Amino acid sequence: MNTESYWTILINASLVNNFVLAYFLGICPFLGVSGKMETASKMGGAVTFVMLISSVCAYGIHALLVAINAPFLELISYIVVIAATVQLVEMFIKKMSPALFRALGIFLPLITTNCAILGLALFQTSKGYDLGQSLIFAIGAGLGFTLALVLMAGIREQLEYAEVPDVVKGTALTLLAAGLLSLTFMGFSGLG
Repeated sequence: MNTESYWTILINASLVNNFVLAYFLGICPFLGVSGKMETASKMGGAVTFVMLISSVCAYGIHALLVAINAPFLELISYIVVIAATVQLVEMFIKKMSPALFRALGIFLPLITTNCAILGLALFQTSKGYDLGQSLIFAIGAGLGFTLALVLMAGIREQLEYAEVPDVVKGTALTLLAAGLLSLTFMGFSGLG
């Protein structure tokens, strides 16, 4: 049983140990969907929702598998739950907002293989969080993921209007901006 306060877990997951900018998990959607602010924020919302559902399921799966003495099945169980949750989110977005579905493109089904979501399930299990702490951890991780996406989208939108040398245009400039953004988040390391 972990005794961290909810506030500490939230700050650690969203800022100090940001999944994208500190652990480098979820880089694919971070670089792929962060071109426009609107798309980035909606992708962040979808990932946060999947993280919440996966967190609750991971907590229940862990408790069940420990009770039946089969903790070796955790990883595969987490992957199945994440894949099912992403399929539900994908069907919902396709039905409710076809334009958003087209804008997110291949990155929406790739949430299934997003290592940030699997990392969330594994981290909360290894830290021994109870259900409440797991939910706060998922909310913090989702907020941190969304924050990283939105900040990067804002930077990329501003860079479209900047005069930059041809040598660093495109991918090189995006990676430089991502690296600098990651360095700025290292300033939060004293908060944890």
